[in-house]
Amino acid sequence: MKRRIKSALNTEKPTIHIGKDGVTSQIVNEVAKQLDAREMIKVKILKTALQEKEATEIATTIAEKTESELVDLRGHTFLLFKRKKRL
Repeated sequence: MKRRIKSALNTEKPTIHIGKDGVTSQIVNEVAKQLDAREMIKVKILKTALQEKEATEIATTIAEKTESELVDLRGHTFLLFKRKKRL
């Protein structure tokens, strides 16, 4: 499963960029909204956000708040996956 997600998002550009404000409620809401629509997204952390926290800490915080799974973290980019709810 993780291999499929990684290969699907390998060539895509990140859809969300985390800037100097770090993890805000707006960022968490946008990530949750995109995960509901697409199941998997790619997020990039800009260098200005890494002055206070590390990339792993930011990625795990967002994954916990959005109830998603952190699939991969490479450098300053990470992949999140959340299965769509079936009716």
